[in-house]
Amino acid sequence: MDSVSQLALGASIGIALMGRRTAVWKAALWGGVAGTLPDLDVLLDHGDAVLNMVLHRGHSHSLLWTSLGGALLGLLAARLHHEWPLRWRWCLAMFAAMATHPLLDGLTIYGTQLLQPFTDEAYGVGSMFIIDPLYTLPLLVGVTMALRRPAHTGLRWNGSLLALSTAYLGWSLLAQAWATDHVQRSLASQGLQPQALLVTPAPLNTLLWRAVAVQGDHYYEGYYALLDGNRPVRWTQHALGQDLVQAHANHPHVQRMLRFTDGLMRMRFQDGHLWLTDLRMGQEGAYVFDFVLGRPLHPGATPPPAIQHTARPPIADSLRWLWARMWGGDLPALGTVTTQR
Repeated sequence: MDSVSQLALGASIGIALMGRRTAVWKAALWGGVAGTLPDLDVLLDHGDAVLNMVLHRGHSHSLLWTSLGGALLGLLAARLHHEWPLRWRWCLAMFAAMATHPLLDGLTIYGTQLLQPFTDEAYGVGSMFIIDPLYTLPLLVGVTMALRRPAHTGLRWNGSLLALSTAYLGWSLLAQAWATDHVQRSLASQGLQPQALLVTPAPLNTLLWRAVAVQGDHYYEGYYALLDGNRPVRWTQHALGQDLVQAHANHPHVQRMLRFTDGLMRMRFQDGHLWLTDLRMGQEGAYVFDFVLGRPLHPGATPPPAIQHTARPPIADSLRWLWARMWGGDLPALGTVTTQR
């Protein structure tokens, strides 16, 4: 999730677990720090765009390391504020504030290496978009009320809104299951039997869901809003570039991306260069992680650093389309120009 959500979650958990045992501002401050710290790995530059992507949410997002780091942070807070008798409570609060960071990230589709250092497998449920105001705003309001209102009232507001935001996470899982069931039935009714299927929310909401289905040398993109009812999904077909993937199977970045995306990637040859695209984030014509790998390599040659290109459609057009489509509007995807089913 985005840094604001993680900060707000950490602060809210810090307040909830410390209660009246310490000043609310202390609990909010340290909880916010604990909730933000794992994302500092984004400041590390590995000299290559693909490496920066696959190594983000690595060791800093391990449940083991965040649990230990949170406990140590709790001891530090207790020492600095001369509240040593409360050290175990501080440890519990900071442990929870930091360890929930990777768990929340695990609900997005990016991929979070929760079990480092034992495995670098990246896990991503994909039920939450990286930014969702309906999740973040209750947390921010709860923390603000705790800081501004009398203790008993403010703590009650914070606890209630923390519970509400957590319930929203549960709703996202139910909505994803609902959307996935409809998408699978729609695929079957149109004669498609994909080897891989992704169903994840469109930006900023959990009412509209984007689906990517991989079958043979093509992938199909479609959208389903929960308010569409039984209307079939409109699919657009695109080339996957499996011939290029096979031809460059030994390229280290191809191997990394195949594993990191669980095969939800495409390759293309454009202007004399190889391009590699993560199909999970963004939409057709505007992907977040689109990499130029350079010219085809001779066997044994060292690949040049990959360069990331991020395409974004016009914001105003995107928001208008998103608003209409999430309420069940029967609209084609933005920028759709390819064959439809």
